[in-house]
Amino acid sequence: MVNNNKTRIVVGLSGGVDSSAAASLLLNQGYDVIGITLKVWPQDCVARAEDKCCGPQAVMDARSVAHNLGIPYYLVDESKEFQRDVIDYFAAEYKAGRTPNPCVMCNEKLKFGNLITRARRLGAEYVATGHYARLEQRNGRTVMLRGRDARKDQTYFLFSLGQEQLAHMKFPLGDLKKNETRDIARCGNLRTADKQESQEICFVPDKDYKKFLTTTGLVEEHKGEIVNTQGQVLGHHDGIEFYTIGQRKGLGLSTSAPLYVVGLEPETNRVLVGDGELLLRDEFQIERCNWIPFDHPTKPVEVTAAIRYNHPGAEATVIPGNDGRATVRLREPQRAITPGQACVFYQNDLVLGGGWIMRN
Repeated sequence: MVNNNKTRIVVGLSGGVDSSAAASLLLNQGYDVIGITLKVWPQDCVARAEDKCCGPQAVMDARSVAHNLGIPYYLVDESKEFQRDVIDYFAAEYKAGRTPNPCVMCNEKLKFGNLITRARRLGAEYVATGHYARLEQRNGRTVMLRGRDARKDQTYFLFSLGQEQLAHMKFPLGDLKKNETRDIARCGNLRTADKQESQEICFVPDKDYKKFLTTTGLVEEHKGEIVNTQGQVLGHHDGIEFYTIGQRKGLGLSTSAPLYVVGLEPETNRVLVGDGELLLRDEFQIERCNWIPFDHPTKPVEVTAAIRYNHPGAEATVIPGNDGRATVRLREPQRAITPGQACVFYQNDLVLGGGWIMRN
């Protein structure tokens, strides 16, 4: 259905096929489309992120797409905000013995935080991106549902968005499959149509977190002990920041049975290792909960809980607490429930919200 009201909408152009196709779809639906790319990379990230979503090649691709579509295009410098809200957070979480999720934070603070503010200054009513998710209006609220393409669903990374943000967002690709998205880009003769996807964190494209944290000076190596659950010292490490719950490789230990990281103690600078069975848990705490279809519940809620991206989900009961916290009780124990990661709640395709997994 064509929109003849010429409602103005800002599309976040990342330089990939998804956001390109989203802009093309909205233009064909009659919207007054403006393209914006957020320049988020600090200068020392440019070489590492040349062809990633925060790199110069992405800007060139986004600019080309906007030119082909005949829409205005702006490049907005958000590098200071990205450093503060994403990279500094990334390092601080590792220092605190947690494993960060920078993509969720980038969505909340920049893509659907600062970008909405920028859009309003341009007279735009909505912001759109190429995320695979769906939005509906129910009982006076904007609710989020999984994308139709289960393999591409990205609602896990969007759970922390509030009603004020959701009310001004659109996800044009929510009902599409990836091959359909590429077809739209090909029909528009967009240079991103066959561009490969990046599965990496944009500012750490080689996946070497230790190298990134140390070469940028965000973390200095500091030796500590690797101990078992009885407190016996088995080896040494260069910093708890370089380990995560469930890790087996890279421990530098020679043992008869496999050992895994089962705990991180920033207070003592110790890495705790143990048998794989110790990674199984059926209850944990979360904080900074965000609920989408309703305000903070007062009674337990039955959900399917995803404890990490691409986790198939586990049946659970969420027991609300105070100060934005809750207890998650799983029907079946799950492996490597990792502090710092998001736990997102679903009921079928409906996204209820979620929270951040706390340390024991």
